[in-house]
Amino acid sequence: MRVKDLDILSAKKDFWDDPEKARSLLQKKTKLSESLERWKRFSGRIRETENLWSMASEENDQGLLLDLEADLARLSAEVREEELKMMLASEQDPMNAIMSIHAGAGGTEAQDWVEMLLRMYLRWAEKRNFKTAIIDYLPGDEAGVKSVSFTVEGEYAYGYAKAEIGIHRLVRISPFDAGARRHTSFASVFVYPEIDDEIKIDIRDDDLRIDTFRSGGKGGQHVNKTDSAVRITHLPTGIVVQCQNERSQHKNKSMAMKYLKSRLYERELQQKNEKLDEENKQKKDIAWGSQIRSYVLHPYKLVKDHRTNLEIGNAQKVLDGEIDDFIQAYLMAVSNRKS
Repeated sequence: MRVKDLDILSAKKDFWDDPEKARSLLQKKTKLSESLERWKRFSGRIRETENLWSMASEENDQGLLLDLEADLARLSAEVREEELKMMLASEQDPMNAIMSIHAGAGGTEAQDWVEMLLRMYLRWAEKRNFKTAIIDYLPGDEAGVKSVSFTVEGEYAYGYAKAEIGIHRLVRISPFDAGARRHTSFASVFVYPEIDDEIKIDIRDDDLRIDTFRSGGKGGQHVNKTDSAVRITHLPTGIVVQCQNERSQHKNKSMAMKYLKSRLYERELQQKNEKLDEENKQKKDIAWGSQIRSYVLHPYKLVKDHRTNLEIGNAQKVLDGEIDDFIQAYLMAVSNRKS
């Protein structure tokens, strides 16, 4: 739908007869208008750069040409980013995200792999200027992390992060094996849209079981000495969420409820349309052969996404949070399948 079409709709007398639909259309109009303005600015910058390039070439101004090359690289990155946002058309895509990582097959190896993935996603979020906060952290028996949940706050955080849903496989020489043998580990990544207060999810008090417990995990002297951690079980669905990152039991309960609402919201969307959740097809058993991406550190270094066949040889760069190429390739593949 074009901005002009939305202008015509919003001018009708009966436009506000359905307030919820009206607000949704106005939000869509705002986003389309903002995107249109950005594309106009891109077009202006491209024309300006073309003119400067012609002048610099005629005068053989190598310094200016180098500056213009850098400008073009930045502009190209901004255009790619805008193209990605155009692919993120669902109502949930602009929302914040809640990410959850769980160790699969591989014991201590898999738990260490969860910690590596956590580091990767926190660095990715930092590079994108997203804010993150740990909700729940369950340490491994000997090393690493059994499971961790955290929020990612920023524009289109869910739209980008949903590309990571699925099983991630690591192949390496084990740092925990005295025989220095090669091990394969698995971890699952789940992503949920963090809903705001405008979206109403009906939760009855009678449907909840709320337990409190003492927080565990990292912290040393700062580990809570009181039962401030909160676990909430939604009895009708069996969904369990917990939060232990705050010292206040009240704050932990509030965050756990927000997490639960996000889980229930996603479940409701799936029930309305089983084909809606393209990304959740990736949530398979944490086992051999079901991974979406492999990270091989031995006998060679390679990260390969099995959905798009994109390969990157610099595995360390990926583990340091450089995953946007994988996210972009996945979103483009999904967009092409829908078109």
